[in-house]
Amino acid sequence: MAASAFSGLVAALETHRGRDRAVRALCYGCQLAGGALAGPQASPSGLPGSLLAVSAELSACRTALRLFDDLAMLRYSCGYGLGPKDEDGLVRALSVLCNVANQLYYPCEHVAWAADAGIIRTRAQKWWTLSMGLWALSLLLGILRSLRVLCQLRKLRQHKGTSSPQSQKEAKAQVKAEVLSILAQVADLSNAIHWLPPGFLWAGRFPPWLVGLLGTVSSLIGIYQASRGGNSEAA
Repeated sequence: MAASAFSGLVAALETHRGRDRAVRALCYGCQLAGGALAGPQASPSGLPGSLLAVSAELSACRTALRLFDDLAMLRYSCGYGLGPKDEDGLVRALSVLCNVANQLYYPCEHVAWAADAGIIRTRAQKWWTLSMGLWALSLLLGILRSLRVLCQLRKLRQHKGTSSPQSQKEAKAQVKAEVLSILAQVADLSNAIHWLPPGFLWAGRFPPWLVGLLGTVSSLIGIYQASRGGNSEAA
């Protein structure tokens, strides 16, 4: 069993998505630990400062690797198109809008990254704000989509009444997956709003440990869903 788990871990780390999930969890975990150990210090030193520095480096690593994600996202968006015709209309609309937001997110982030690196001359901050706003919009649309799916499942269960044990098992699994997706996306949305310009809701008000906690929760949910065959696109 240990050998099987080790083989599964190695196989996951050999893929781009699997490696990104691991780096993401480690990034937020370091921020959680560093922020918690630092307490109210404005510029922590020692171990807390080192953990926060590692978190920043891992975050920069993920940003650089996302330079190559545009085509994968485009393929997914084109594959989904306007959605299956037998799918609920509102679910399809929310999914399409979510795909559009995700597709626009990548080039905006690339421009911000290039501006910070001095490759192009433009104000990086406005592009970081735009990319963060698109990510927040994508997360909000994803939450609304999952809520709609849950409503559809509830109506379906009430309409059909008693169903086969297999159908009930599948419905429960889908409900669980959607609830976990909502929890992960709410955690990420909270962080996304925190990273927007100050003055909007709670932007800029989270301490590092809370950002790390929310990110760690969403990362662990993403890893769990991936291990169960789910699809997590947490950023």
